[in-house]
Amino acid sequence: MLSKRPIDALGLSRHNSDVNKSDAHKRIKELRKQINLHNYKYHVEDSPEVSDSVYDSLYKELLDLEAEFPEFVINTSPTQRVGGELLGGFKKIQHEIPQWSFDNVFTKEEFEEWDKKTKRFIEKTGQSVPSDLEYVCELKIDGLKIVLTYEGGELVTAATRGDGVTGEDVTHNVRTIASIPLELQREVSVIVEGEAWLSERELERINKERAKNDEPPYANTRNLAAGTLRQLDPSITAERRLDTFIYDLHRSDEKDTQCGELQFMAELGFKVNKEYKLCKGVEEVWKFYTSWTKKKDKQSYGVDGVVVKLNDISLQEKLGYTAKSPRFGVAFKFPAEQVTTVVEDIVLQVGRTGVITPVANLKPVVVAGSTVSRATLHNEDEIERLDVRVGDTVVIQKAGDVIPDIVEVLTEFRPKNSKPFIFPKKVPGCGGDGSIERVPGQAAYRCVDTDSFELLRRKFHYFTSKKCFNIEGLGPKILDQLLEEGLITSFDDIFTLKKGDLLPLERFAEKSVDNLLISIEKARSVTLARFITALSIDGVGEETAILLANEFGTLESIRNATVEDFENIHGIGDVVAQSIWGWFNEKKNRSLFDRLLKYVHINEVRPRYSRKGHTFSSKTFVLTGTLTSMTRDEAKEAIRAVGGEISSSVSKQTDYVVVGENPGSKYDKALKLDVTVFKEKEFKRKLGES
Repeated sequence: MLSKRPIDALGLSRHNSDVNKSDAHKRIKELRKQINLHNYKYHVEDSPEVSDSVYDSLYKELLDLEAEFPEFVINTSPTQRVGGELLGGFKKIQHEIPQWSFDNVFTKEEFEEWDKKTKRFIEKTGQSVPSDLEYVCELKIDGLKIVLTYEGGELVTAATRGDGVTGEDVTHNVRTIASIPLELQREVSVIVEGEAWLSERELERINKERAKNDEPPYANTRNLAAGTLRQLDPSITAERRLDTFIYDLHRSDEKDTQCGELQFMAELGFKVNKEYKLCKGVEEVWKFYTSWTKKKDKQSYGVDGVVVKLNDISLQEKLGYTAKSPRFGVAFKFPAEQVTTVVEDIVLQVGRTGVITPVANLKPVVVAGSTVSRATLHNEDEIERLDVRVGDTVVIQKAGDVIPDIVEVLTEFRPKNSKPFIFPKKVPGCGGDGSIERVPGQAAYRCVDTDSFELLRRKFHYFTSKKCFNIEGLGPKILDQLLEEGLITSFDDIFTLKKGDLLPLERFAEKSVDNLLISIEKARSVTLARFITALSIDGVGEETAILLANEFGTLESIRNATVEDFENIHGIGDVVAQSIWGWFNEKKNRSLFDRLLKYVHINEVRPRYSRKGHTFSSKTFVLTGTLTSMTRDEAKEAIRAVGGEISSSVSKQTDYVVVGENPGSKYDKALKLDVTVFKEKEFKRKLGES
């Protein structure tokens, strides 16, 4: 510790037993203030001002006083970080702000291409682009993402990222992390995002304890951090000394730049990683990146890359997001860890659409902290390029530290009499006679019989899965039984099932049948994106389906779109565009979704740009105050429907500010920047103009 001042030097003295309530309350508040300050100095600034014994003395005094006067105990007291109850499970939290993940680049050339693409997007907004565009480089921490919500400066909820829409409520565990403030320095309502992480030193300490108890060691800090946050006993989380870095802010227009946001979050009391830098242009970003490839392993926390974001917040908002990632930022990943192992076999996997994917079965090896025993070989062309064979010694890495990939074959270790891998003419997983063929113009093989029973059952399994129609109780075994009995042969058959169809079947009782029929009834309403995902169109997963839903808004618009319409969507390539167009123009598929629409209601969205000629088309709006004739969400939807964009903060790039009753600081800022202001009545009149 840096200082060992006695208690008296802090201006604090012990309370005596006959202290009255008023004095006790005053003392409790002062103790909390001082303890929070010392927590911040120790855990955030890494510059403690008192010894451990002094801190412990203050903490014990607060505990004693709160025990004597329980009416003064509050949730944000430092004594309330660890709850005494075991959690029964984790509730789900719907994210107010969708949780995106950044696209990755791995080389300077890839980053230069991303920089050019970003500048093209900026030009489309009507702004000139400087050659040395300002980016903020932040270290990409290898931990677990957390989302914290504060109301009036007080921590309300903490959640994991989950699927980006819904996360798990880990508030009780996050409260135990000393670097997370339970109460902010200002009474603001904000949502922040950050990374929970565990140090290598802490991993070593925990593994030493496990070794003493004859327990297996934990493999890496990231997995242990994730497991620690999901402990049902918060006291275990507290013992493992998680730490955090906070890097993103929402619900606030306090600052106009990314650097400003980082500084503001530090002022609020969050621990912000100080190793960020404002860079102008590609070369400065590259210099920052290369310097950290050498320093990354010397840190107490894991670093697996650099996150590069546009510094201008208004530009971030204008560029927005694709179906899965922000357009204004990218993760520049460090070179992946590489190891060698042996290919024990090459097998062919059959996807639900009949596409064949070759996979290498490997001698198990640890890479990037986890054991890998399989790696994708992508397609026939990739196998030929690598000339990979059974028995070969290969170099593998995790692409993006997630997907195992073979990057090189060490032919000097190749066994004698090895033979090149040749795709067979038949694969049992295809069903039917198992015949496969290479798709014209592509490197992929697929099953000849795409309507075989084997592929049909896989498509049904996907159709009813969580990411599609999410029909509880209709899992693979039940679906297989229904298919084998001939009760369903097409997706729409699911919605025609009756009680009399199901009761005679094995494993079905009255209650289970009723429950299944209720689940099917609930599934009749589905979003457009989920509906498209469920159709099993070649090349169309969740992300592409979201792109289609956002761009076209209605199933009819997608159905009538041209190949060029699909190709013009950012994120959809020529091959996938042709696949989508071909699917919707095949007679049997049109018949299928016509039948489905008799039983299913699709929750469609309005097209993002339905009236490009409108006065508000391509204009940026900020809303402030309370609207009386419509909700704020309705106003936003109306703006988007005529081609406008919504921003949360007022800047020089804002075109209009719509003012309701009791407007806040955004109104004052609009006047200061001479931004056009509409009262609600005028806004609605303009909205109705064509």
